[in-house]
Amino acid sequence: MRIACIMTEGAGHTDRLLHDFATRAAARGLRLCGTVQVNTDCGPDRPCDMDVRVLPDGPVIRISQSLGAGARGCRLDPEALEQAVTAAEARLAAGADLVIVNKFGKHEADGRGFRALIAEAVAAGVPVIMGVNALNAPRLAEFLGTDPDRLDPAPAALDAWLEQGSADKR
Repeated sequence: MRIACIMTEGAGHTDRLLHDFATRAAARGLRLCGTVQVNTDCGPDRPCDMDVRVLPDGPVIRISQSLGAGARGCRLDPEALEQAVTAAEARLAAGADLVIVNKFGKHEADGRGFRALIAEAVAAGVPVIMGVNALNAPRLAEFLGTDPDRLDPAPAALDAWLEQGSADKR
């Protein structure tokens, strides 16, 4: 089982790191599956809009919802997230060399979201890499039955992990 996670500090850093990693992996000719997140800055007084791009080539799906000024609740649109999951699962069924999941978040920790996709990829021997935060990292390890490889949040570390997997197949 080749499964890795990254944890970063700062808003949007994991999203940019995984997006750029997906671009480099696709340039190597790998068949990608999963999602990368692209946030749109909405100004200083509003939270960003959250979109995911289903790999390798879309669609782009808005997974955040506007709750109105001053709202503090979770902005995730669960129906939109499930739409992204369904699209990614179809891509995995068609064949993939690498699965990238923008985040193992609360939905995955609670048994929803991309959890089934991750399990299917692991069962099929497809490497998986994802973002996770400190709150959900223990739930990820519990789900996997082991700790995933925790990579340094740097492009070189992600590329080395990918290269190591390629070398293991030779």
